[in-house]
Amino acid sequence: MSKAIYAFSGDPITYGHIDIIKRAAHIFDKLIVAIGTNTHKKYLFTIAERTALAKQALINLHNVEVVSFNGLLVDFAYELDADVIVKGVRNPTDFEYENSLFKIGQSQDISIDTFILMARPELAHVSSSNVKQIQQEQGLIHDYVPLNVKQALEAKLSQQFIIAITGEIGAGKTYVSEKFLQLAQKNNITVHHIDLDLLTHQIYQDLPELQYQHIREIIAQKFGEKVRNQDGSINRRELGEIVFNDYKKLTTLNEIMQQPLLVRVRRELCHKKGLILLNAALIVEAEMTYLANNNVCLVKTDKKSQKSRLLQRHLSEEQIQRRLKSQYTFSQKKNSLVKKIQETGFGQMWEIDNSCHAAPTKITTEFEKIIHYFDLK
Repeated sequence: MSKAIYAFSGDPITYGHIDIIKRAAHIFDKLIVAIGTNTHKKYLFTIAERTALAKQALINLHNVEVVSFNGLLVDFAYELDADVIVKGVRNPTDFEYENSLFKIGQSQDISIDTFILMARPELAHVSSSNVKQIQQEQGLIHDYVPLNVKQALEAKLSQQFIIAITGEIGAGKTYVSEKFLQLAQKNNITVHHIDLDLLTHQIYQDLPELQYQHIREIIAQKFGEKVRNQDGSINRRELGEIVFNDYKKLTTLNEIMQQPLLVRVRRELCHKKGLILLNAALIVEAEMTYLANNNVCLVKTDKKSQKSRLLQRHLSEEQIQRRLKSQYTFSQKKNSLVKKIQETGFGQMWEIDNSCHAAPTKITTEFEKIIHYFDLK
């Protein structure tokens, strides 16, 4: 049986590492992923944390074993009776470095060869150091690392613990968010509430930057001048009458708004520490649950409570039905989220019944579960 070792510091593991590991696992019968320590490097994560993050990220690769080690890699490989050492190379500098290590290994009189795998071009820029720098500037890193690593980086570098709060229209997401704010403050937990609907409203109305002015112009071009007020802002009611009547138009609007909304979310997250509540009605439909690492509180309500709340917003029966048809039902949101958690192997879901007759203690119970999940006490 062929056995190989792939060694790296994993501070933290990235999709670049994972791609090399997957390719090596197809070639060799057994692959040992060895997380090592270089005494000349300063690490963000401890050796135990780095090993645990790698184990979780690679849990579905059944011929891969993740271990930690110290000392010379060739000695470790010899003790495990490995045939070769696998190396991932991104550029000529990496190749020269690995070539020198190969020569050093050969000088130790241990007959273990080196197997080079070139990084895929689309992953050549992905490195642990780049990921850490992007996170420090509150950039998006979900394309660089698995969600378990993203969550660990947010906690370690930004002291942020993010959950999304979502549900059908009229379910009471804002009410639940307000209760969470009160419970967090009562428990001396720093908490921030970011309402994506409010951020959308700001983009529609008065953000002065040229890009947001351009977004408002695009919306008027796509949906007609009647959605634009005299001051250039977007009339949300007029826009709503159009997009909630046509799912394709709603999808087009979401596509237009996705990038500016992500920028505003990143702006809001900057310098905020503690528990972050992302109140977002369409975060599941827009496939943006990665913002909260698939950690989502789903708020549900019965039809009677929902209708009563929507009528209080001065919506007609017809308007209510159009809005309901334009969004996922609670079951669709839940099923989609469960599937996403299964696909990524990471995330947590909490359910809260916010019907008028529901016990208010349920909100407290679920909040305590969230606090325990993030180990915030």
